[in-house]
Amino acid sequence: MRTSVARSAQRPTALSVPTAAQVPAALTVSAAPQPPTVPPTPRRGNLRTHLGTLAGVAILAVLFWRLGTGVFLDGLSRIDAPAVLAAVGIGVVTTVFSAWRWQLVARGLRIRLPLGAAVGDYYRALFLNAALPGGVLGDVHRAVRHGRSAGDLGRGVRSVVLERAAGQLALALVGAVVLLTMPSPVRAEARHFAPLAALAALGALAVVVALRMSRPPSRRGRVLRASLDEAREGLLSRRNWPGVAVSSVVVLAGHLATFVLAARVAGSDASVAVLLPLAVLALLAMSLPLNVGGWGPREGVTAWAFGAAGLGAGSGLAVAVVYGVLCLAASLPGALVLVGRRWAPYSAPSTEKYAAKESDRLDSSSFPFSAEPREGRPMTPESV
Repeated sequence: MRTSVARSAQRPTALSVPTAAQVPAALTVSAAPQPPTVPPTPRRGNLRTHLGTLAGVAILAVLFWRLGTGVFLDGLSRIDAPAVLAAVGIGVVTTVFSAWRWQLVARGLRIRLPLGAAVGDYYRALFLNAALPGGVLGDVHRAVRHGRSAGDLGRGVRSVVLERAAGQLALALVGAVVLLTMPSPVRAEARHFAPLAALAALGALAVVVALRMSRPPSRRGRVLRASLDEAREGLLSRRNWPGVAVSSVVVLAGHLATFVLAARVAGSDASVAVLLPLAVLALLAMSLPLNVGGWGPREGVTAWAFGAAGLGAGSGLAVAVVYGVLCLAASLPGALVLVGRRWAPYSAPSTEKYAAKESDRLDSSSFPFSAEPREGRPMTPESV
């Protein structure tokens, strides 16, 4: 009886739990559930990405087919050393004032940007814009590098976007005045189009205001308000807008002076009053993202504008070619900056934030070249 009881105690029942020694080694490790493998999404829209480059190449091909390559070669042969030196000198002025405008906008966004670093980065961006397809890759590089160096990628990118928007706004306002008041091939069309554009802008503004007042606040609305606040601080604040306006006018005047210089080098004897509206049309065409390093729409619009003004389409193409080469020469210091910072030692960016009490020091900056705040996140140039 005692033996049977002992044997029954050793025999496992249906409800007994096996010990670790009784479990096979292969079953002791439980396999964790693996996430399902997501197949990589095929790349789409490669043609859309390179659409601007293809459009610029197509425009140049049509121009060379209609006007021949002789005009292009003739424009290149007329460029001499004094013209290049003059373009480089104008480029120094426009680049310094552009960098100062960028510094002012960055200060409005509470990002410290020394003027020397801003000039170097701007030169590098101009060279990349002129040397790479698309015409904006240098500004993209400048925005990302500045954001990472400042420790705030979003603010760094927005400072570059606002700075470029200020330049485009100045071009639009000055261009509208010039095209509406001075003789040009599009003055009649501009006078008919301007009232319609003004009414459309007012209507769109009224719709936006009505939607904003009727809808409850949402996350998208908060983001929009924050963006508008940053734009107001960067461009329209009392301590920033005079410098932004002056720098934008100086930069635009430099571009127009380079265009007049290109016309003189190309052999055009038209007066400055005749060339000014044509230059505005060329600059407006350059803002289109359909170019190869800035080439394409500028040459097409300039050839058409000179032809419509009675100066000859071939002369307009030659002026545009000379202008493009002079702009490339003016951006060549950016190549030196690119090479120099390629081999410069890298220092990690600081992520120090602005203190609330230090924000009051920004108001003490005087006009025009003291936009650099004394405290904040330092702008450390990075190597490419």
